[in-house]
Amino acid sequence: MTFKAEYIWIDGTKPTAKLRSKTKILADGAELPVWGFDGSSTSQAEGHASDRVLKPVASYPDPIRGGDDLLVLCEVYDIDGTPHESNTRAALREVAERFAEQESLFGIEQEYTFFQGPRPLGFPEGGFPAPQGGYYCGVGADEIFGRAVVEKHLDNCLAAGLSLSGINAEVMPGQWEFQVGPLSPLEVSDQLWVARWLLYRTAEDFGISATLDPKPVKGDWNGAGAHTNFSTKAMREGYAAIIEAAEALGRDDKPLEHIRNYGAGVEARLTGAHETAPWNAYSYGVSDRGASVRIPWQVEVDQKGYIEDRRPNANVDPYVVTRLIVDTCGAALEKAGLV
Repeated sequence: MTFKAEYIWIDGTKPTAKLRSKTKILADGAELPVWGFDGSSTSQAEGHASDRVLKPVASYPDPIRGGDDLLVLCEVYDIDGTPHESNTRAALREVAERFAEQESLFGIEQEYTFFQGPRPLGFPEGGFPAPQGGYYCGVGADEIFGRAVVEKHLDNCLAAGLSLSGINAEVMPGQWEFQVGPLSPLEVSDQLWVARWLLYRTAEDFGISATLDPKPVKGDWNGAGAHTNFSTKAMREGYAAIIEAAEALGRDDKPLEHIRNYGAGVEARLTGAHETAPWNAYSYGVSDRGASVRIPWQVEVDQKGYIEDRRPNANVDPYVVTRLIVDTCGAALEKAGLV
């Protein structure tokens, strides 16, 4: 007997990487082997030396095929055994290990938009729907579009063992959100990438596409982000660490370093309107959705908890955003003696 293993990896497309996958048939009980692929077709090699290596790093039950079949998330390596330049997971692994004793946790809110052909799902042909207002967390066929896909995607993620904590309709027609976490940096990033793959694969069966474009419709419409909730053990135990983490993200050249790595097209989304702070001005505040970093009101009341970085785009690489936050805040909390 055999089972199917769907090997999934992140390619080298710039400025925003794509997901790729292919199927390997394995004998029952077999370990997941290292495999290879043609990197010249994924922007990860040139044709004269195109072999690249897939190393399995996590596996999940395959909810699409069922049975004993698996989804296999992989890192990409060069044939000399070093991480490929597109392998951002390897860099996160080093930072996560360095600050492991701080016990960082993340919850990432992934927004996305359904398209049917050239239009967002729910947009009439040759025009626009009613302005924003009733779509967020709405109900009814006049305001909600794509719920069947969303529910099937949620079921698929849960069947795969992913730690989704919720879903909701978002501010624009055809725009939705799911949340992954709280989990460690590597776990939340791995699961977000697999959840994205399942989103695309599920929507495929409905003849619908999903995009992580941060500004899928120009004009007076909300963009799509990946609000990133973060805490360490010290932050979950005391408010001084909360304030230090929020301050650290705004010090020196950190705001620009983070913005440059928070997803292509971030300037189009972070305009100071539509519940965003300007991309070139860092701020934080309690219960402030117009700030770069929000401290939830309950965190101030409890004097402990987490912060929400509202700047990352929907198309951000979670390996990059978690690495930057752990590195920036972890070093600052260590220096301040708040660990």
